[in-house]
Amino acid sequence: MEVAEHARLQVSDASAAGRARRVATELAREVGLGAADTGRVGIVVTEAATNLVRHAGGGELLLRALEHDGARGVGMLALDRGPGLANVAAAMRDGFSSAGTLGTGLGAIQRQSTLFDVYSTPGMGVALLATVWAKPPPAEECGLVSGGINVPHPHEDVSGDAWAVRADGERRLVLVCDGLGHGTEAAAASAAATAAFRRNATGSPAVVLEHIHEALRRTRGAAVAVTEVDRGRGLVRFAGIGNIAGTIACNGTTRSVVSHHGTAGHDVRRIQEFTYPWTPGALLVLHSDGLMSRWTLERYPGLASRHPMLTAAILYRDFRRERDDTSVVVLRDAA
Repeated sequence: MEVAEHARLQVSDASAAGRARRVATELAREVGLGAADTGRVGIVVTEAATNLVRHAGGGELLLRALEHDGARGVGMLALDRGPGLANVAAAMRDGFSSAGTLGTGLGAIQRQSTLFDVYSTPGMGVALLATVWAKPPPAEECGLVSGGINVPHPHEDVSGDAWAVRADGERRLVLVCDGLGHGTEAAAASAAATAAFRRNATGSPAVVLEHIHEALRRTRGAAVAVTEVDRGRGLVRFAGIGNIAGTIACNGTTRSVVSHHGTAGHDVRRIQEFTYPWTPGALLVLHSDGLMSRWTLERYPGLASRHPMLTAAILYRDFRRERDDTSVVVLRDAA
């Protein structure tokens, strides 16, 4: 699964809902969705944007094209820092409203979505995930579920970050790349890294990273990490160059993975692979330095068991640095 960057839309007043709908339906047509599915996308985004204004005083929408094994769709994340929901189950029922409206927003979004998930903690806002696919994508195998976000620098049209997940038998190989700086040249470096990752994804993390390093010599370079999760063997293997952070969390404990200093494509003194245990129920979080390192999941009861894209989005919402591209990838053991 190779992932395009998210379009970021600020929603601050009622007029933003119309703009968000236009952007989303145009994206749906670009990815090849038919009229009915494009209409579903429009409903989902309009309801989400309206909720952001009515219930939280505004927030942001992240939109992106989705593709997996030939299936295509549109993904949306709606994020706010408003009062949150005291009872998510009640808020899903038609007729429930905390703002004097008809109370059909969340229910309408869920009915129109292929995948729907929402997380809220009172006083800390709401994060909502919805996807619309022309047909359901193939289910992820091997008991591992992945997802993430990639958002450009606020003043750039493209992201210098990239991430990808490749399946190879019973393992998952994950790439996270942060092109040096931001903008088009950083994006070109990440594109070269992604192409090299795709060509060599059957190798070990260290071998794949060697190929990426060579592929980046004619670019400005990047921080890159390649991680293998082998659920059957209960192992994580990690090889990183530069400031890509990784954390394995399970049963209230966390363990950081080790990345060597340097810049892939230019200054690499050593490529080394480290091995860590992977246990049932574990969670892997990888991110560029667009996310602060002081994040913690302890603030969010039950979040580790939710869809990885939703987990990544909440970390982005609450711990991002506004001066850089931000990518966050989460891989969860679904056992």
